[in-house]
Amino acid sequence: MADSDSGWKFAQCFGDKGEVEDITEADIISTVEFDHTGDYLATGDKGGRVVLFERNDGKKGCEYKFYTEFQSHEPEFDYLKSLEIEEKINKIKWCKRQNAAHFLLSTNDKTIKLWKVFEKSLKVVAENNLNDGARPQNGRIQQLKLPKLAHHDTIIAAVPRKVYANAHAYHINSISINSDGETYISADDLRINLWNLNISDQSFNIVDIKPVNMEELTEVITAAEFHPIHCNLFMYSSSKGTIKLSDMRAAALCDQHAKLFEEQEDPANKSFFSEIISSISDVKFSKDGKYILSRDYLTLKIWDITMENRPLKTINIHDHLRNKLCDLYENDCIFDKFECTFSGDGQNVLTGSYNNYFHIYDKEGLTDIALQADKSAFKAKRVGSAKNKSMLSRGKSNSRKEEINVDAIDFNKKILHASWHPNENSIAVAATNNLFIFTYV
Repeated sequence: MADSDSGWKFAQCFGDKGEVEDITEADIISTVEFDHTGDYLATGDKGGRVVLFERNDGKKGCEYKFYTEFQSHEPEFDYLKSLEIEEKINKIKWCKRQNAAHFLLSTNDKTIKLWKVFEKSLKVVAENNLNDGARPQNGRIQQLKLPKLAHHDTIIAAVPRKVYANAHAYHINSISINSDGETYISADDLRINLWNLNISDQSFNIVDIKPVNMEELTEVITAAEFHPIHCNLFMYSSSKGTIKLSDMRAAALCDQHAKLFEEQEDPANKSFFSEIISSISDVKFSKDGKYILSRDYLTLKIWDITMENRPLKTINIHDHLRNKLCDLYENDCIFDKFECTFSGDGQNVLTGSYNNYFHIYDKEGLTDIALQADKSAFKAKRVGSAKNKSMLSRGKSNSRKEEINVDAIDFNKKILHASWHPNENSIAVAATNNLFIFTYV
């Protein structure tokens, strides 16, 4: 399907357009997040930097411009455990805007920070009693002038308002801000903590799956998210392929889940890789909180929050890779953590794949629009020819599995991180060190 047929088109690309081999590790984007209005967009990278983009109102359509950049995290060393703590930004979450400033949470493996980003007026002394350092005549000043400050420039400043540290023994994989706007959760491999945004030295442990004997460990927490409407509900996914919905009203420690979403595996399909490929890499609520989207290595699943025993829809993303699992295990690609997201209206879902492809499906899984966030996209925009446009999309097709040449897939090019504009059909996609914006016209 040509680009014009699918309706999606490439809008922008930020970042170095050089070849993949020349990429600096620190420049690789590790998270992408729109704010609640869609007017601002944040990315975090492996170098610990956060870059913010602002909607460019002067342009037609959905286009963004650079807003500001700041160093969120620095590399650290844990001397007690002899471990290096990477500066890589794992997640960014925007707080709902309440005044002229922006507040956002960013986290690496161990420490969460609350950043305030605001416009700051730089002022200089415009009038004083000494002109250019010259001494007054007779050593006297005839007339005293009050120094005046004049506006010189406006800069975008970023300051850390709170640092939430020393609460996680394992690597943080998720943060999620509550609908009450006052609290948030942070999840690592074995525990989930509840924080108040205003209190940085105290958190409450609400889930703890660590066994007394670590040799009995059978699963880890892979992702966690608050319900978008009910502030007492949150869910977390596990490496065993389960999603647990918990209610904080039931108990202080939410070890007894309210609901368990799990699909029983067909024993005929069981293999050495079953547990690895069933591990959920990401979970998201729909905006209305009625549906859950989960992603494992091979599939994307849409669950109804009222139906626990099976998903409403299972979409096969990587069915063509089933026979390659052994190779993917050896090159570690089987452990890639693909994110997923609902569209703002909840009617479509998005997730990434290899060769810098990402897929947009309708909720019923009937249409599959495959777009490529690659050099061909901005070459196509520049040249504007029909031939180049057709490279952007491989749209609605049920025979795609036969079309894909598995041996030609570049497993180093992958779309792991993406975010969907909350109010319109525009998406931000991270492809290695580039940020792509696609929009529906």
